[in-house]
Amino acid sequence: MARPSKPLISRAAAVRASLEIIEAHGLAGFSVPRLARHLGVRTPSLYYHFTDKSEILAEVARQIAGASVVRPPQLPGSDWPEYFVSLVANLRRAVLCHPNAVALLLHYPPRDFLLGGFEDATRYLHESGVPDRLHMRILDGLETLSLGAVLSEAVARPKSGGAVFPDVDPARAPVLAEALAANDLSAAQLFEVNIRSFLHGVLSVDDRTR
Repeated sequence: MARPSKPLISRAAAVRASLEIIEAHGLAGFSVPRLARHLGVRTPSLYYHFTDKSEILAEVARQIAGASVVRPPQLPGSDWPEYFVSLVANLRRAVLCHPNAVALLLHYPPRDFLLGGFEDATRYLHESGVPDRLHMRILDGLETLSLGAVLSEAVARPKSGGAVFPDVDPARAPVLAEALAANDLSAAQLFEVNIRSFLHGVLSVDDRTR
């Protein structure tokens, strides 16, 4: 479809409006004509900025898992794991703010549009003295662990209310019930502990195998 000669709206405004529609009506309720009505323009106006619906949704995913995630300031050094713990904790908060849009990250994985972020992360690891052989173990594992945990939590959250293991019957699962009773960490704290354990575990395993 031909693009209008002059933009009637901005690309950023279209992305924000798309996210509003998805949050209100779910992914199934999103369409380009609906977005146009939401913005008060005709559908062809959107094609000045986007080639198709897929490009719009990819930009929404980029907003959720990229632009809206706060990058914590941190100098390279031996405490580099804490930078990544803070970063993925911020990612978790950003994603959980948009539960109806979480499924977009399955169709448009952050790795596809955050290569610059991965380049910066690799440079940070190098400048922190982390051996190059560990960089991919850290970055690939960190992405898999953090996104997997966040997506699972986002899907379960409406039913669980944020509980780690909701509705556990002590009669049917007594050992699990005891473990839950002994746990004093929130879901957010458990997430950070697990990320921290993974990062330090990569170094520990490498030390034992060399």
